[in-house]
Amino acid sequence: MKHIYKKNLLSLAIISALGSTLSLSAIAQEEAGVDDTEVIEVKGFRGSLIKARDLKREALGSQDSIVAEDIADFPDLNLADALQRIPGVTITREGGEGRQISLRGMGPDFTTVHINGMQGLATSASAMDSRGSVSRNRAFDFNVFASELFNEVTVKKSYQASTDEGGIGGNVALRTAKPFDYDGFTAAASGQFGTNSQTDGTDPRFAGIISNKWDQFGALASVSYSKRGINEQGYNGYRWRKRSSSDASAVSDDITGATREALDAGEIFFNRGNRYTVWENDQERLGLTTALQFRPTDDVSIEFDALYSKLTNNRNEWHLPTAGSSSTALGGIEELEIIPASDGDGYEAVYGKFTDVTMRTESRQDLDTTVFKQFTLAADWNVSDELVVNAMAGHSSSDFRLDKEKFYTEGVADYITTDYRDGLRFDPVNTYSFDPTDTSFWTFREIDVDERDINSEFDLVKVDIEYNVGDEGLLKAGISSKTFSNHYEQSKVDNIGRSIDAPQNNDVRTVDNLLFTFTGHNDIQWVGANVNEALAFYGVDANLGEDALQESSISDVEEETVSAFVEYEWNSEIGDMTLRGAVGARYYATDISTSGITNGSTVTLTSDYDGILPTVNLALDINDDWVLRGSVAKNLSRPSLSALNLGGTVDVGDGGVSGDDPVASSGNPDLKPFESLNYDVSLEWYFAEAGALAIGLFYKDIENFIVNESVDIPYSETGFPLSLLGSDQTGDTIYTYTRPVNGDDTDVVGLEVSFQLDLDFLPAPFDNLGIASNYTYADGEFFYENIQGGDFSQTKSFPGLSEHSSNFTLYYETDVWGARLSTVYRSDYITDGDGVSSDADEIGFHATTNVDFSAFYQVNENLKVTLEGINLTNVAEEQYNDSADRIYNVTTSGRTFYLGASYKF
Repeated sequence: MKHIYKKNLLSLAIISALGSTLSLSAIAQEEAGVDDTEVIEVKGFRGSLIKARDLKREALGSQDSIVAEDIADFPDLNLADALQRIPGVTITREGGEGRQISLRGMGPDFTTVHINGMQGLATSASAMDSRGSVSRNRAFDFNVFASELFNEVTVKKSYQASTDEGGIGGNVALRTAKPFDYDGFTAAASGQFGTNSQTDGTDPRFAGIISNKWDQFGALASVSYSKRGINEQGYNGYRWRKRSSSDASAVSDDITGATREALDAGEIFFNRGNRYTVWENDQERLGLTTALQFRPTDDVSIEFDALYSKLTNNRNEWHLPTAGSSSTALGGIEELEIIPASDGDGYEAVYGKFTDVTMRTESRQDLDTTVFKQFTLAADWNVSDELVVNAMAGHSSSDFRLDKEKFYTEGVADYITTDYRDGLRFDPVNTYSFDPTDTSFWTFREIDVDERDINSEFDLVKVDIEYNVGDEGLLKAGISSKTFSNHYEQSKVDNIGRSIDAPQNNDVRTVDNLLFTFTGHNDIQWVGANVNEALAFYGVDANLGEDALQESSISDVEEETVSAFVEYEWNSEIGDMTLRGAVGARYYATDISTSGITNGSTVTLTSDYDGILPTVNLALDINDDWVLRGSVAKNLSRPSLSALNLGGTVDVGDGGVSGDDPVASSGNPDLKPFESLNYDVSLEWYFAEAGALAIGLFYKDIENFIVNESVDIPYSETGFPLSLLGSDQTGDTIYTYTRPVNGDDTDVVGLEVSFQLDLDFLPAPFDNLGIASNYTYADGEFFYENIQGGDFSQTKSFPGLSEHSSNFTLYYETDVWGARLSTVYRSDYITDGDGVSSDADEIGFHATTNVDFSAFYQVNENLKVTLEGINLTNVAEEQYNDSADRIYNVTTSGRTFYLGASYKF
């Protein structure tokens, strides 16, 4: 096919050199020349922007890329941090670094990730229950990977039939380096040492790459390793809950009037937990890649890629919570100030002095590990000038393991105060009548032990063909077989030393010898416990046996999908303009098998669905500077794994847990996928050497949203075996059955604007300045039914949708040195719109603005020195509780600085 637009010499040089695009890959790259073309070499951040710009320009659909130093030199701790700078991408954070992404207002479950052409799923966890802790979903955890492992990242926002189905938000394509990207032997290494304002010690970060090719064969290996100390600290609770005077041990006679009336009526929300808190983490991340390429002839290419990544989080947590009525500070109430709740639902206790308050400490250790592996083998065969055959087979796996142990102490304080007034609403202050570091105040309460395993695997075989139709057309077709499996299980034993006797020393409650003064919080100190010593003292084995396995947690999901596509691409001339297009359709058929244990019996249910996904993508090259782009495509996202879970209960009634009425609950393997008809249109202007302005609109019309539903149906329609029925029941017995179902429709609409420009028109020395920026607006609402498990509903924002997000980078760059300052803004967003029991009708996060800095000095052709600063303002992550905007969790993770160097051999 012909080129889609007339390239200038600069563009030709850049496109020809696009093999190396990240970190050491970029450092190591030997620029390949273009025959009979003068190569104008553009290095550094400016060069990477031009490469990304030209990739966007040549694409048929809407996409953005990160290449070369754009990843290598951004001050990013992992791949998610790098992706947040792409228009439409927002991220969630864990321990000061990115974890998951949302794309164009769609949450993490709605974006698929392909690594070297194959879909994968990587699972890690949050230390915080308020952030989902260990969740079983389809969200890809990008913090498993170091950015140095990849040399190109492309976010595809519009869909083509030749791409795997599965991401109505979009698709992220990750590419590792290949030996044929380089001209002969190449090697490079980099190293950094970092520090954080909230931790002690030094954090190392190293990476290396070596590559060579010998005529028809090439081999490459790369390695990345980092170790980082994390201290995320602040104040949080367990959500707010209404309490009344009857929940208090005593109420002062000084509390009168409207305050006393609201208290007696149970109309005042009190914070639960009221705790100072610290999460410490010794994190290690190891990544390895290997690539082998073999080209026995000019027409045949064979490629093998292997990727290994291991993320280890060795966490220690320290908490100082209240444990009165429903974990509030009640006790008695000596002083109380309240304000009306902003949503009109009762009042809030913003200040109180509480007496006879039960206090606790929680010392907790978590060890969670994720091991990701992927192997792919691909072959390309140019059968003739017209026909090309591409084939791929691959396997990927993600194995997640969590081991968690908690040790609690408790004591009763004469009084404490909590203050959430005015400016303290999200920065509260507690005072205590006792010394929290006094070991004699505290006694042993209990030990909890928890283990969880999540395994996900993909297996893929696919064959595609491409056939040139004349000079201007290309016909593509292909078929693939993909198997996805997921296993989840949990083992736990709680309340050891309380409702369950400890194996030894159960009656020993004085634990001074196990406690120490914890000093990791900036505002206050309290006692912590050495958890391993506590387990040993009480004879608790943290390696749980089969008797601790929670049968209702066991769940297996397997999906087998066969798909086929046909797509026609063409170029055509319309006057002086060139129209590029692709029209296609993809057929998919998915068989689902879901297994779980219900009431001691293993139950397996099967289901299936299929469909056709038509796609149209057009790009009109108006001239060398302007491109008008449009797309209409149908795509899908599969239900979350937890929604497919069969683990549930069958209660036959007759005075059981549910009383006389038989009830059943489970996941729903019959769920249909989310389906979306996506519309995109954009106008793009490419000017000067590095300038670009793009304005785009997008609209997603989404069907089959999933909601929980309770219905009265014959037992035979639940899918459970008849063996679970009561003695006098049959398949016709009516059961109240609760499960997730496909419900209402919704839509998301938005605007994207991106702009980049070299300010080379300014007088020296300001002519080395440049800017890169983007802004995204997204709007989408969903009708949430049965909020808080009740009988009322609300219409509000789509989960994970930030209405506004933006990036701005100011850079200054010469051949010898350069620096840039970057900001990333994300407006507030909801994470849970269904609410939690009586505590909250929603949970979400406030807006954040992160500021990062980086600089380099090129000592010589081979050696470069770098300085990076991350989260320069130590921005707080503020998680709110309820639409009344009460504090849930507020933490900071400190400022991080790295000094390093890279060397090309």
